[in-house]
This record gives sequence, structure tokens and C-alpha cells, in this order.
Amino acid sequence: MNNLRRLDLNLLVTLDVLLAEHHVTRAAERLNFSQPSVSVHLAKLREIFGDPLLLPGPRGMRPTARAEELRAPLRSALEALERAVAPASPFDPTAAQDVWRVAATDYGEVAILLPALAGLRMAAPGTRIAVVEMVPSRIARQAEQADIDLAFHTTEGSPPNLRRRPLFTERYVLAGRAGHPRLKRRPTLKQFCALDQVIVSPDGGGFQGVTDKELARHGLERRVVLSVPHFLFLRSVLENSDLVAMLPERLVLGSTTLQVVEAPLEIPGYEMSMLWHERSHRDPGHQWLREQIVNAV
Repeated sequence: MNNLRRLDLNLLVTLDVLLAEHHVTRAAERLNFSQPSVSVHLAKLREIFGDPLLLPGPRGMRPTARAEELRAPLRSALEALERAVAPASPFDPTAAQDVWRVAATDYGEVAILLPALAGLRMAAPGTRIAVVEMVPSRIARQAEQADIDLAFHTTEGSPPNLRRRPLFTERYVLAGRAGHPRLKRRPTLKQFCALDQVIVSPDGGGFQGVTDKELARHGLERRVVLSVPHFLFLRSVLENSDLVAMLPERLVLGSTTLQVVEAPLEIPGYEMSMLWHERSHRDPGHQWLREQIVNAV
């Protein structure tokens, strides 16, 4: 490190050209310097390395043994530095080999990743996606430590230190199995509260949610008889029983196994957002990935 502090990068560039040209005048032309400037650089290099580096010869200059030792590692170092400071190249999805790690709940998998997956596979067949469990309390740390590239979370409650792009606003509908005898039409509030219902409780074991808060404002309660942690299991329960549930609409769009009707009261929905860390914000590949997801949903 002490040796590096004594060096000016321009001196190394000059040395690299001198070792290629073996001639001060030709080196000056390539560097767009004056000949005296190149001579000054060479004098400084000789002092730093304690070696003449280039000696007068019959057709210009010939390198010393020390200069020959420097030639290859110096060229490699300058090439690596050039790559490091070069502008980011445009992202080519057809040639990309990236591995993207995405944190999502089962809802995020179905409502966001599934619609985007076919397009991603077609446009960037060499890339891979790893979906990891989405734990809200871990998102910020996972993103900061580069353990995840993206996360899908409700806008409300998203970590404030992450970049965020809203994707869509979700609403709730009432769903049960296809042909459910009590969902042939929109139920009344009284009928709704009498139905045996399922609720998704991400934290486990809860029997109340946003629907119950809204009912309480009207002095009402519903019959929640089952609490499950995942939407996937909830759908299976609905398809194989007479239980019903308030579900995000995107989970049941186009379903042939579920009957969907409007609930008898308006339940507040939520906004879903895509989250990422500042470190990835300007990365061309990451930008491409985000746009693909936005376009898909």
C-alpha cells in the first residue's frame, strides 16, 4: 500500500505504453502527450521503481529485466481497472445468467410472480429465480445484505429505507366452492355472518382480520371456524367443503372450482408494492427485472 500511495495512475498508463512502443516519441503520440511530458513521467517511474526501466537502444529503447517483469501484471491490472470503471453495459436478457432471489408470500407468488414467470422464462432463459419465504421483519436486513433482490409486500408496513414501486390495489371478494348453495347470489349481512368461514392468519392461529374490524363497526360478528397460515391450503379447504372465505380477488380470477360473489359490505383493500435496496436501483439487469414484473401485473 505504501508503494501504491506514491503512484499516479497516469504514470502507470505511461509505463504501459512505453513498454509496448519502446519509444518516447511514439508513446507521446499514443497518449496525446508532449514528448517532454512522457520523459518527465519516465523519470518519476525510474525513481519510484529504483530501476532505469528503459535504456537507449539502436531503434528506440529496450526494457530492463525489471520492466519485463512488470509488463504482464501491469497490463492485466490496467485492463481490470478499465473494466471496473467502464460504464455499465446494456442488459441482454437473452445472454443473462443471473440468479434473482425474491421474497414473497404464497399470495405474492400467485398474484405477482406467476403472471410474470412465462415472460421472464421466454425473454431470459438462462436466468434463474429463487423464491424465499417472506418474513416482513427480515426484509430490510435481507435486502441490505444482498440475500434478496426483490420483495413483495403491502405498501402499508413496508420498510421505509427500501425503494418501493406500487404494483396494484387489491380488493376482497367472498368465495366458496363452485355450486355452493349459499353463494348463488350476494348474501345479506345477516346471512354472511351466519356462514362458517375460514381466515388466513400469517402469524398463525388468529381468528380476526380486517373483515372482522369492519363488521365490528356495524356491531356485528361472523363465524370464523378455521384459521390457516397460507392461501394455498385455504383454497383447497374451500374446494372440498362448504366453508367460505374473504379472499383477495386476484387469487380467484378465472377460477372454475370456486364460486365468487360480492360481500355484503365493503372491506378495505390494500396496495401491493415491489421493494428493493438502493444498491440494486441502477443495475441494468435489476431494472429490466422490475419492468418485466410491472408489465406483467
